[in-house]
Amino acid sequence: QVQLVESGGGLVQPGGSLRLSCAFSGNFFEIYAWGWYRQAPGKQRELVARISAVGGSTTDYDDSVKGRFTISRDNARKAVYLQMNSLKPEDTAVYYCNAPASPKSWGQGTQVTVSS
Repeated sequence: QVQLVESGGGLVQPGGSLRLSCAFSGNFFEIYAWGWYRQAPGKQRELVARISAVGGSTTDYDDSVKGRFTISRDNARKAVYLQMNSLKPEDTAVYYCNAPASPKSWGQGTQVTVSS
């Protein structure tokens, strides 16, 4: 069974940084574009960052995270990363990864809490 496993979340003060990781256990990782999503309490899940397939030469960000978050991929490790800098309280959410155009079963996510 294909699995997505997110990790790296935690409690951080405003202005701090975290690096999230997502491991994919299926095949053909490199042919998919990948994205990071987040879901805050009482809100719908939203896509905040996306990286193109294969070389990952194209990235896109929601305006709310642009300039603060960076998505990257490692095809050899079948992993996707999200570097989050200058974190704000409104970034608090459970973060998930998935393939936007070919969604897999959702992982358990990783909790990010930004609070002083």
